[in-house]
Amino acid sequence: MIYLYVVTALALLASLSAGRRQTLAALKTATRRFVGILPVFLIMLIAFAVAMSFLSDELITSLLGKDGGWRGVGVACVVGSVTLMPGFIAYPLCGALLTQGVSYMVLSAFTTTLMTVGVLTYPIERRYLGRNVTLVRNAISLVIALIVAGATGIVFGDISW
Repeated sequence: MIYLYVVTALALLASLSAGRRQTLAALKTATRRFVGILPVFLIMLIAFAVAMSFLSDELITSLLGKDGGWRGVGVACVVGSVTLMPGFIAYPLCGALLTQGVSYMVLSAFTTTLMTVGVLTYPIERRYLGRNVTLVRNAISLVIALIVAGATGIVFGDISW
């Protein structure tokens, strides 16, 4: 993580030397946007912390860990499909779940369905794209999420050939 901070600091210094006014304007815009998303981010973190306090580590590990297998992938696909959450909240959430013992395969299923399958957005999509296109798009996205989860499971050793 320290490398990321060093690279960021060096990039900022390079940007300042190339154009001080543009860099300061960009930093001002970035700060404004960060402050704008901070309340949502904090609410999601608090909601996650509350949810995690009700679930034991053993339950999380048994359901979503390496022992959970495809059942955990199924749970992750359902939760990801019905959840509306932006990536800047989902990825830190996945990092926290990873420290709780959730497998990479389950996390990839969750994030893929979260970003591509839209159960809650179905009515809006249906209005603009039509029922058939929306259903086919969601079905294909779900299949892709399962393929991604399987490939991730193979790469990270959750599934063996």
